[in-house]
Amino acid sequence: MNAPASEAELVGRVIGIDDATPLEFWVAVAPGHTLQLDEVVAMRRVLPDGEVLKIYGLVTQVRARHEGAQFQSDVFLIADGILPADVSEAALVQPTRFEPEILLPPQPGAAVYRATDAERDMALSFDDVDRRLPAGLSRDDEPVFLDLDFVDGTKGAHINISGISGVATKTSYATFLLYSMFHSGALGPEGANTRGLIFNVKGEDLLFLDHPNTRLDETQALRYRSLGLTPAPFGDVGILAPPRPGDPNATPNTGARHVGVAPFYWTLHEFCQQRLLPFLFADAEDERQQYTIVVQSVTAELAKLGDAGDGRVIVNGVTCRTFEDLVRALDEILNPEDPDERPDPRWAGRAVGGGTINAFIRRLWSAVPRVADLIRADTGGSAAGSFDLSRHQITVVDIHSLHDRAKRFVVGVMLRQAFEAKERSGSALPLQFIVLDELNKYAPRDSSSPIKEILLDVAERGRSLGVILIGAQQTASEVERRVVSNSAIRVVGRLDAAEAKRDEYGFLPTVQRQRATILKPGSMYLSQPRLPVPLLVEFPFPSWATRSAEAGGSGTASAVSDPADDDDLFGGLT
Repeated sequence: MNAPASEAELVGRVIGIDDATPLEFWVAVAPGHTLQLDEVVAMRRVLPDGEVLKIYGLVTQVRARHEGAQFQSDVFLIADGILPADVSEAALVQPTRFEPEILLPPQPGAAVYRATDAERDMALSFDDVDRRLPAGLSRDDEPVFLDLDFVDGTKGAHINISGISGVATKTSYATFLLYSMFHSGALGPEGANTRGLIFNVKGEDLLFLDHPNTRLDETQALRYRSLGLTPAPFGDVGILAPPRPGDPNATPNTGARHVGVAPFYWTLHEFCQQRLLPFLFADAEDERQQYTIVVQSVTAELAKLGDAGDGRVIVNGVTCRTFEDLVRALDEILNPEDPDERPDPRWAGRAVGGGTINAFIRRLWSAVPRVADLIRADTGGSAAGSFDLSRHQITVVDIHSLHDRAKRFVVGVMLRQAFEAKERSGSALPLQFIVLDELNKYAPRDSSSPIKEILLDVAERGRSLGVILIGAQQTASEVERRVVSNSAIRVVGRLDAAEAKRDEYGFLPTVQRQRATILKPGSMYLSQPRLPVPLLVEFPFPSWATRSAEAGGSGTASAVSDPADDDDLFGGLT
């Protein structure tokens, strides 16, 4: 039997006393050799007609035992040389590829070789991938690739990442994949037009993507080069941040970065005309609540209001400049002073009781302190009601300082605006990538909301429109199934032990589920349609700053020296 051309070192033989199947088989490790988890192996089987069947696989479990021992205590006698016994090591292999595709098990005694170079590429189906996206490194620092066809919508779309917060490094891996897409050349000429929208939900970690990381050493830089990447910061980044609370000038509310940041908010007229009111109630409450009838009626009436200048609106004869003005005007319409007078059915909806109206008004008033700085007409114009996502390669929307209710509002509105813009364009190109952490908050499994409906739209129709979601969460079991199941690429970092047992991780073999509970930061399991077995990948340390203390150089922001000119970063944001 001929050995694989790339590596003639025999590392073991297929065991004959354990069943070998096309799904898994055991290999006895040859004396003086080792096989460890995640190694790739190759073997051959000669068929009756003389054709050679090449079988490749991945080591998913290893074991060692004494052969000749009968009792557990025999180990002491063996160690003292009193009882003869041999140490036997074996590796469980799960096949990854049959070439040609004839699903037969290897025969007992078949020679097993460590797959390297071209053999390794065949084993992992990298040789068949025309558009390789560098996705990380194996444990032996060999490159691992994704088939871009399953990312950009050609054959599939969307990436879902799960893992414990702070340990699984979900956001770091999501940004690494974006960096790889923009800098590997995998996207071809369209890479220059492709855009990314990132929601920064924790700290200010993502506000320095355009600055080099001063902590990146030469060892990590070499890992980038092993993937065909040049270690550097993101080249073209725009930052949007909410206004400082109570600031009449709408100065961006950032702590460590003040240059190159533009504020985002919506005027009252934009809020009304674009029908944004439902997103204030997108707090995972069931849409079957009766007050949603009032939400729909009020939204429809607000959409009829014209612009009274500088983004103001006139409601029931009252000119509204702030969100509180608007809520007060709605309160007066829905709660007439005369107790015998019924609210205008155009605003309240028909057959709606006082309790339902009061439930709506209470929730609306409770939103005032949360979103008053985001919905306003007291600054003389709009900042981000229709911002242009094509202005920069990466747009980071900082929402970490907002209340959860305001976060949901911003995420819902911006997702809808991005999705509708792609619908209007009528073309899937250029691609629009969206990175959103904490998916369990925005698309929870057991309730409905306007945001959840948009995310479902993105998951189910985004592929055809060129809107690609890179979603992340601590627990996939708490996210709407249709959002997760529509993701062609599944990534798992370190998991909680109880979470690892949930059905959502059924694509992980048993041993990999167990290992997922002890993965170190920077290590992820990567599952893609081309391979039946998930691969363990490690990704390099970020070459872009992940906090202000790491930021070196000047970054894109150096082009803007006057905060008053920040609006120019986004084409005026009109």
